[in-house]
Amino acid sequence: MKKPTVPPTGPPPSSHPDPQRRPAAFTVEPEAPRTRTAENRAPRSFAGDVVIVPDDQDPFIAATEALPEVPVAEPRRRRFSFAKLATGAFGLLLSLAFGLWVDRLISDLFARADWLGYLAIGALAIGLLALMVAVGRELVGLWRLDTVQDLKVEAEAAAESGKRKQAATVVKKLTALVAHRAETARGQKTLAAVEDDIIDAPQLIELAERELLSPLDVKARALILNSAKRVSVVTAVSPRAVVDLAYVLFEVVRLVRSMADLYGGRPGSLGMLRLLRDVFAHLAVTGSIAIGDGLAQQVLGHGLAARLSTRLGEGVINGLMTARIGIAAMDLCRPLPFRAAKRPGIGDFIGDLTPSMKGKDGTKTG
Repeated sequence: MKKPTVPPTGPPPSSHPDPQRRPAAFTVEPEAPRTRTAENRAPRSFAGDVVIVPDDQDPFIAATEALPEVPVAEPRRRRFSFAKLATGAFGLLLSLAFGLWVDRLISDLFARADWLGYLAIGALAIGLLALMVAVGRELVGLWRLDTVQDLKVEAEAAAESGKRKQAATVVKKLTALVAHRAETARGQKTLAAVEDDIIDAPQLIELAERELLSPLDVKARALILNSAKRVSVVTAVSPRAVVDLAYVLFEVVRLVRSMADLYGGRPGSLGMLRLLRDVFAHLAVTGSIAIGDGLAQQVLGHGLAARLSTRLGEGVINGLMTARIGIAAMDLCRPLPFRAAKRPGIGDFIGDLTPSMKGKDGTKTG
């Protein structure tokens, strides 16, 4: 009987006729000499080719220094004045007169009918309660503004003295002041993790400024820029100067209130009036309210303002003035002075207010 064939196992036979090749000799040609190119040139010194341009001849430095520097705004010092004394005295006198009038009114109402007297007493109680709540809110708003200014003074004193305990107190007060802002949550965690590791008082305050106030500074810049853009557009297209003035005042009040709320101030009506007074007093003292060709030439560059239409030029100037007011409000509402962060200036907003204007050389201004 024939046995079944089994297929062979193992590697298949090689198709090469000679699986075990014999060694052979090869001739290697020598390499051609390399020519020196620019990529592998010999090292040499460039000291003789570098020309250092003086600062007064550098066009970039000259363009930056040509922009007006906005002075730092500070709150007005509250001093004694006879006008305030007279206002307080007459206010007290009018309050006494009002009290006598109310007492006489209630007595007359009780003489007519008892229910009329009780109704008047109830109305007086409700009015006094509402007045107390309103006065309390105004006092809290004024206290918040004073807290911001006191914290700024304490931060400067702690940085100059170098006492870490004093700096830690400033950081805790700053954290409590801006804790309601969601943008500061990450900064609060960072400070809580590394606060005990920093010994130097100025470094601790600068770290708190970077972690807690830098996100708020970004939003403050956006508030200033958006207000300046709106003022620039509205004043450029509005037909009447009265409309320009009304809208600028409305936008300035809204900008100052938003700035105070951003940094934890949240003033009431009286606090808002004080803040506006400080802002406009700063602008009046520094001469920043003057609007004219001089500011246009100073900010927009020589010869550039002449190419603008009258309405467009007025809109740009009004937008820049709104930016100045916003920077002043930022100085007054920010709880720490600018140490670790760069303070914004007019040059930070020129490029956004005039994105399509080009100079003589074709480069964008700002």
